[in-house]
Amino acid sequence: MTSQTNPFLELAAPGIRELKPYLPGKPLSELERELGISHSIKLASNENPLGVSPKVIEAITRSYSELARYPDGGGFQLRQSLAEKHAVDPSCITLGNGSNDVLDMVARVFLAPGMETLFSQYCFAVYPISSQAVGAKLVIAPANAYGHDLDRMLQMITPRTRVIWIANPNNPTGTWLNKDELNAFLVKVPEHVIVVLDEAYIEYVQESDYPDGTQWLDVFPNVIVTRTFSKAYGLASLRIGYGLSSSTIADLLNRVRQPFNVNSLAQVAAQAALEDQAFIQRSVMINSAGMQQYVHEFEAVGLNYIPSVANFITVDLGQAALPVDQALLQEGCITRPIANYGLPNHLRISIGLEEENVRLLTTLKKVLKR
Repeated sequence: MTSQTNPFLELAAPGIRELKPYLPGKPLSELERELGISHSIKLASNENPLGVSPKVIEAITRSYSELARYPDGGGFQLRQSLAEKHAVDPSCITLGNGSNDVLDMVARVFLAPGMETLFSQYCFAVYPISSQAVGAKLVIAPANAYGHDLDRMLQMITPRTRVIWIANPNNPTGTWLNKDELNAFLVKVPEHVIVVLDEAYIEYVQESDYPDGTQWLDVFPNVIVTRTFSKAYGLASLRIGYGLSSSTIADLLNRVRQPFNVNSLAQVAAQAALEDQAFIQRSVMINSAGMQQYVHEFEAVGLNYIPSVANFITVDLGQAALPVDQALLQEGCITRPIANYGLPNHLRISIGLEEENVRLLTTLKKVLKR
């Protein structure tokens, strides 16, 4: 939309004028309404195909009587549980309406016009959106094998750099950094630079040398770790995530956090989800088996893919992905084309239940033969 079609564009802050909205995966209800179909599957938004823990349903049901009340604005009980889980003080935790909310708080606290923010090519879309919205200069480090080139990123730090964003594993590529290389990077980052370690998919990672960023909070006071309940815990619709940092950084983030930003149902659901680690273990097992399904089939038909440790896999179709995606939609299969990430020939496919994976793979092979 231009100023000719939007008369208020020139009134907007400079960083807003060129922004493009975040594009979510198409909802099942929208696809079925558009095409008049049913029994479609959604493998586009990296959701947990198992749904949620039964303990979550029980906790939410018990909480219905409190819906007329405002939630606990400080999230006392949930922060206590998270503090115990991560061995930190509750004052080090910032609750968010999804971890995206915390990422946005970071941008509003530490970025402004005249400052720079650094992230990798093929990074999560929220980093540039939140950074540009507050007027910061975007600095993009070329990727290395679709992942972070930490040496290049170090070279691109300037006195104006204020925030570096690192998703580990990375979305939308699924690539990851091991403990030694990420630690070596953090040691060299100047103290005036905030480093955000976005660990939205950490529960799915099974590699032995994979780092838990929370273990560095006492070592690197400029580090912020973000986590979410939207993926492995299955609470995507309730929108709840959190940040872990020094208490001094958390104090600043909480100054811009919106009042009652995490609703009551989300808080009790997250509390219950934390108590059911057996559900997480089952989710990880199903994800691991599903990942093997995709890898095996892609290799069998000669499709290149980006090795992933998350709950999705990105495949190179060797042709424009959008027409393939449209054909899949006609068959009731929702995936995620990622041309907006600079990968026009790739589809990002979430790992589903075994039968969903089989249906998607079968349909994809049929579509590619047309």
